Amino acid sequence: MTPDDLILTPLGLRFRGRRYPCTIGRGGLSLEKREGDGATPIGQHRIVGMLYRPDRMARPVAWAKPIRPGDLWSDESDDPDYNQLVKRPYAGSHEVMRRGDPLYDLVLVTDWNWPDAQPGQGSCIFLHRWRRPGYPTAGCVAFRPDHLRRIAAAITPGARLIIRPGSYR
Repeated sequence: MTPDDLILTPLGLRFRGRRYPCTIGRGGLSLEKREGDGATPIGQHRIVGMLYRPDRMARPVAWAKPIRPGDLWSDESDDPDYNQLVKRPYAGSHEVMRRGDPLYDLVLVTDWNWPDAQPGQGSCIFLHRWRRPGYPTAGCVAFRPDHLRRIAAAITPGARLIIRPGSYR
């Protein structure tokens, strides 16, 4: 393990000597992640991108990419763009990245089922802002806004999100 690893523990996410309270998917942890199951996949997932809302915050780090109007994330299993950033108009099932609420104002993107997505194995495991403490996600890992900003400012591309069986209570 390295100091850049993000490690899910029963007490929160450990990163650079600190623990951050977080929430995971409503389906708990899973070794067999499937699209729509609400589970957070067990394994090691690299951070491959950072997205942010430039109309709501300054660029958090030089390698962060802006979320633009019309940006979507495909969760359409049978589409060639499955688990990719796509643009509106897009007929397939998708997540709107430029949301009315602040959940996706800052997003760390993992390599779960990416870049060569396997149909039905789940899309877009992000690290993003939580709705409120203890409120589950659709499979992502979510944090307090100030904690997410702190993590984003310190993380580097390629850092690992490590999720082991039993690592969340």
